[in-house]
Amino acid sequence: MSTPDQPIESPPKEPKVDSTLSKGLAILENLVGAQTGKGVTELSKELGLTKSNTFRLLQTLTTLGYVQHRPDKSYAATLKTWRVGRASVENLNLRELAAPELSFLSNETGEAVYLAVRENLNVVYIDKVDSQKPIRSWNAIGGIAPLHCVGTGKAMLAADFAKLRDQISGALTHHTDKTLTDMAALELDVALTLKRGYAYDSGEFRDRIISFGAAIILPGGEAVGALGISLPDINLPDDGIKRFGSLVSHAANSVSAKLVRS
Repeated sequence: MSTPDQPIESPPKEPKVDSTLSKGLAILENLVGAQTGKGVTELSKELGLTKSNTFRLLQTLTTLGYVQHRPDKSYAATLKTWRVGRASVENLNLRELAAPELSFLSNETGEAVYLAVRENLNVVYIDKVDSQKPIRSWNAIGGIAPLHCVGTGKAMLAADFAKLRDQISGALTHHTDKTLTDMAALELDVALTLKRGYAYDSGEFRDRIISFGAAIILPGGEAVGALGISLPDINLPDDGIKRFGSLVSHAANSVSAKLVRS
């Protein structure tokens, strides 16, 4: 018995992409990832756009405050771009995502543990679990520390070193006799951090206060924050460096995996 023909469903249409918007965003993404400003000619070649189109889009981005036109006639992304990115990071609810890992680190070590994010060339502590020990390290939520001399900061610096190298080279402030204030020494430390998967602060910000840190990485590879363990050097057990480093690395990797799924 014949049956009526079934209607053939057409495949779903691809959403239309606004050409001008996509080109503008491509320029902005390029400038955000650049170490220095770029000119119209360089951008047009890299992105396959005409010079006139590139110039018009740059003018629009400049008027909106996302790009600045420098005295040397190059263009660079402004802090407005960073603020938009920071707001997106805050919307990830990093505190909630990292809370189980903070508890894990606290239970395993008994020491002060922290969740930190980067703000320019500093770290800001946005959550913590206090130490259970009578002799302890302590920092307040909202406290800041230089990026180059605490565990959480050194971890984020290593993860984004290509982007931050030029900025940090002029900001290696001295705090203790162990602070790394030489770029060659810092580069060796960054390489070691990347190799072992965690950063180690040997008392570089406060005398006899050591810390460990590991970066929390977004799917695109950028460090969005870091977990850290901080303690007086007198509390460090014989196998403490390797053990605490492995613990904080494992915890940070766990939070990073959640960001992939979220």
